Amino acid sequence: MTNKHVDSEESLNKSKPWSRKPTDQPDADGRIFRGGLTKYWQPYMADADLGDYHHAPESAVEDFKDLKYGIRIIWGVYSIIHGQASLVLLQNNGDYSKLAFQGFYHELYRSWYPHAFNADRWTDMFKENGFKFFVLTNKHLDGFSMYDTKATIYRRTKFFGENAGSIEDCNLNYSIMETPFKRDITGELVDAARKRDLKIGLFYSHVDWYDADMRFDETNPNFDSAYSPESEHGPWGRACERHKLQIKELLSKYGKVDMLCFDSYWPAFTWKHIQSVIRYARRLQPKCMFRWRGIGNYGDYYTPQNCTPDPDEDMGTMPWQLIQTISKRNLFSYEPDEQYIQSGEWIIATLIDTVAKGGNLMVAAGPDSTGTWHPKVLESLDYAGKWLKINGEAIYKTRPCNTCKDGNIYFTRSKDNSQLYAISMKWTGNSIRINNVTMKKEEVYLLGYSQALKWEHGNGGINISLPAELQKEENRPCKPAYTFKIAGEQTR
Repeated sequence: MTNKHVDSEESLNKSKPWSRKPTDQPDADGRIFRGGLTKYWQPYMADADLGDYHHAPESAVEDFKDLKYGIRIIWGVYSIIHGQASLVLLQNNGDYSKLAFQGFYHELYRSWYPHAFNADRWTDMFKENGFKFFVLTNKHLDGFSMYDTKATIYRRTKFFGENAGSIEDCNLNYSIMETPFKRDITGELVDAARKRDLKIGLFYSHVDWYDADMRFDETNPNFDSAYSPESEHGPWGRACERHKLQIKELLSKYGKVDMLCFDSYWPAFTWKHIQSVIRYARRLQPKCMFRWRGIGNYGDYYTPQNCTPDPDEDMGTMPWQLIQTISKRNLFSYEPDEQYIQSGEWIIATLIDTVAKGGNLMVAAGPDSTGTWHPKVLESLDYAGKWLKINGEAIYKTRPCNTCKDGNIYFTRSKDNSQLYAISMKWTGNSIRINNVTMKKEEVYLLGYSQALKWEHGNGGINISLPAELQKEENRPCKPAYTFKIAGEQTR
């Protein structure tokens, strides 16, 4: 296959700027909401009255900010062919015509049996490696549901034969329950995660490329430019009903959901329906954090993707969560080639950078079609998990400082501002200099080392002496980054 997913995305969005500036909008509690610069803010979203809408409460926001580290599980039919998630449907696939390849793809579920999936083993791995939450792709752009949905698809594209490209009737849910596996993967994973005190995140794409009643989306491979709610009264009504039902299912079948990760957006004529559905969703789960994609400032959190924001970038008012693929070539699903899988050191560096800037990190990865994780992915996650066992105090439940970085040193702080954490990305020899710090107590420690460290004031900061025994790498508590716990605070 020729991988052209990047070109496909750019061509689809060349008329839509990737960086739109959202509008400030107050909600019923007087809180101002605005996401960061993104293509997912559409101009019509400025027409929203949040005056009687309640976002997730501040307590849920604080819980969200405490998490810091999670995993985005990107798993679906596309894993069978190692595709770039659903975007595989937009690629040039060798000898297949565009329509015939869609037909081939949409029949793959009929024989799918992910025999290696084991929710307990997965969640044990998540817990052991330091993840505090997961987000599972319950329905991606391709329309396939990874849960027991009762929402029916009544029409689909005819992919083969004399009338290929026309619309034909059908009656199916297009879900994991219609595969030979016939198990609710979402339910099993949620139950296992809850036993291990992991927070629950579910993923739902508004866009659906299988249901012909939803072919009004411009990214749809079978987009119908003549579609409108007036000329397509029946299909539009069914599309709204199915959309609302699936959101209801995700928010009512699985108990408390900590975050619902919406994806993509619909055209302007759908905005009234979107607003109605989100208000309904909020009534179902008042404390759930909603990702803002497709719902504008009705959302609670913002998600930059594959690029850690610059500290000076306009991130809006929402808390944020970086989605970063573990694949070096940004595959948002199973990466089969070990040479393209990031190392544990990379995870640690990305996590430190993200948390110091005030965000959470979600490592995006997925198992293969059997439900097996790549050994290199497990190795990298294990490496980062071991580092977190020693240094997690400087990551979890922390908040950003006034200055997030000084040279090779990143900073975080405890929520009560009693402790400052200085994370050095390299070992600095016999001493280390921490600038712009004032001490509250005479306490400085290296996390993982039991003895207090000697230090002295100097030129608006402190100089910390590093013991002789730690000059040998094998005696240090960890690598590749070292955390100094300081009973002080930044002066600027």
